[in-house]
Parts: sequence; C-alpha cells; structure tokens
Amino acid sequence: MRIQHNIAALNSYKNLTNNNGTVSKNLEKLSSGYRINRAGDDAAGLAISEKMRAQITGLETATKNANDGISLVQTAEGALTEVHSMLNRMVELAQQSANGTYQDSVDRENLQKEMKSLTTEIDRISTGTNFNGIALLSGNLDGSAKATKTLADTDATALKTNEFSFDVVGAKEGTKVIIATAAAGAAKATATIGGADKNEVTITISGKKGDEITQSDINKALEDARKGSSKADFEALGDLKVKLSEKVVFADDSVANAGVTSDATVKGAGKALTLQIGESSESHNKLDVNISAMSTKGLGLTGISVATQDSAADAVQVIKNAINTVSDTRGDLGALQNRLEHTINNLSVTTENMTAAESRIRDVDMAKEMMSYTKNNILVQASQAMLAQANQVPQGVLQLLK
Repeated sequence: MRIQHNIAALNSYKNLTNNNGTVSKNLEKLSSGYRINRAGDDAAGLAISEKMRAQITGLETATKNANDGISLVQTAEGALTEVHSMLNRMVELAQQSANGTYQDSVDRENLQKEMKSLTTEIDRISTGTNFNGIALLSGNLDGSAKATKTLADTDATALKTNEFSFDVVGAKEGTKVIIATAAAGAAKATATIGGADKNEVTITISGKKGDEITQSDINKALEDARKGSSKADFEALGDLKVKLSEKVVFADDSVANAGVTSDATVKGAGKALTLQIGESSESHNKLDVNISAMSTKGLGLTGISVATQDSAADAVQVIKNAINTVSDTRGDLGALQNRLEHTINNLSVTTENMTAAESRIRDVDMAKEMMSYTKNNILVQASQAMLAQANQVPQGVLQLLK
C-alpha cells in the first residue's frame, strides 16, 4: 500500500475536473441558446455560420432597401396622379376654348389664366416632389440620356412630309447622332460609328418613290453597326437607341433624295437612382430607377396657350401627348413597384431558408443539451463521492502502524 501517490484519488479528481468542465459548457449552451459560443466549440461550423450570418444580414438590409424603393416610387407616382388630373383639366379647357362661341378678350383670357395656373403647378410639383431630399420629377433621375431633333427636308419633293422627328435615348452625354438621306436606291438604313472620339453615329437612309423606312429598319441598322464594330466602338455606342416619331416615306426616286441631313447631340444626361436589392454588389443585385422630367418643358407644354381658338385647337393634341408621356412614366413606375414587391418576397424566402440553415449549425438543441447536462451533473456528483472514497483508502495504512 502506498500513501505518496493515491492513484484512485487522482483518477477520481481527473474525472471530476472533466465532468465539471463539461457541465460548465452545458450550462453555457443552455443559457445562451447557442451550440457554438466560441471557435473551440466547432471551428468549421463557426466559419460557415458567420458567412451565412453575413448573407442573412445583407438579405435583410436588401429587403429594407427594396421597401424604401417602393416608398420612393409611390411618392413619385402619387405626384403624377395629380399631374394627370391637371392635364385632363387642361384638355377640357383647350377643347372649350377651341369652340367658336367664346370671345378672346374675355372668355378665352379667363380660360388662359387657369391654363397658366395649372402649368405653374405642374412645374411646382416637378421641382418640389422629393423623397428624403432627392428630387424625383425634375429630370435629375433620368439616367437615359436623351436628345430630340427634327430632320427638316430642304427639298419638298424628297419626302412626303416636310419634316420628321427622332429621339436619341440611352446614349452617353456628348454622343452625336447624324441622320442623312442618300441618293435613290434600295430602301434601307445603314449605320456607321465615327468621329475622333468614336462618339458619332451616322444613320443613312435611302429609297425610291413609295419606299418606307420604319423604326425596325433603324433598329436593325444600329444592331448591324454593333456587330460590325470593334469592342471599343461597340462600348462607345452603348445602349443608344434612335426612335423615329413616324416612318419615312420617299416621294420620288430622283437624286433629290440625297442631302437631307440633321444631327442631335446628347446633353445634360441625368443619373439614375440605383437601389441595392441584393446581399452582394453584383450588377444583378442593383436596380436603376429612371424618371424623366415631368415639368412643362419635359412634357412639351412650354408656351401652350388657349388664348385664341386656333392655339386652343393646337393645344389639344399637345396636352394629349403630355398625358401619354405621364401615363408611360406612371406605367413604368407601377411595373417597377411590382418588381420590387416580387423582389421582397424572394428576399424573404431566401432569408428564411438561410436563417434555418444557420440555425441548424449554430443553435443548440435544448432538449438534447438538457439530457447531456443531467447526465454530466450526475457524473460530477458521482466523481465527488468517489473522490471522497478514494481519499479514505490510505487510512488503512494506519492499521498497519499500530
């Protein structure tokens, strides 16, 4: 029998220490609700769950961003509701003034006063409508660069109409678009990219008597120019679109068709408002909000008048065109809101599933952990009892010494 080293006591002490440590961890998990409280609990699980947590946080923030985007869109769309109402009233005033039963100096003058008041209010709404200090309808959020130009026919025999208009949309600021008619030939449209800075696009149209150049011809010409250009030229062309106001109809097939030219240069392009609607910074997780200017200038209502019967008659179609523009903008905003609502639904589902996956890794199973705690608590008590018993074993040596 040995008294210097009580191996049984040492063994009991070791088990008691281990069991106490295990019970401490059981208590920590039960009190925190987490299976992983430090890297030592599960190093790989910690790394995976932290990555998931970052994604979940990004998804939750993206949901908030999308909801803010809906609020912004609703603010703009709500303001345009009133613009629509005023434009409808302006149509009524123009139609009324176009009737021959009114006097210019009295009746139409009063109608013009209301017309002016309405246009002033449209400009006020365009300037004053904002969301968190961001002007929505002033044109500052029009990220699609736009220029409009009327192509005048210097030879009335060349085209059936003396002029036609076109818009340049989606081009970078400074882009110059030239449209020219060529000598008589097959009905076609071709486009080339040129200029010192590769910022000029020339569209040449040709045709014989009765031939037509439509929007699809212009679209195909630009697409062919993209395919046939170098990468640098292609990037310079960007998302440029040229929109004809009406198709071109050639009136004869003589050389008089040549030489009708016009150009438009994109100026003052706004910057679209970009919404962050995903957990990462890739382009597919961003959404641009483009809202063109809804002022009287942007709607083409500058100088509109119902002061005379003739001007009132002309104003009717101008106002209806403005109504169509506002309708298009409201339609775009409505589509954008619907898209954001679907985005929120998708983000919510993804967040729920990611949270469930992170929970399986990080959270503790309370019932299972309580079972472990109960077992280890009993082992602690047993270890304490056995340590006491082991400490009594050397007492037998005293019997030998008597």
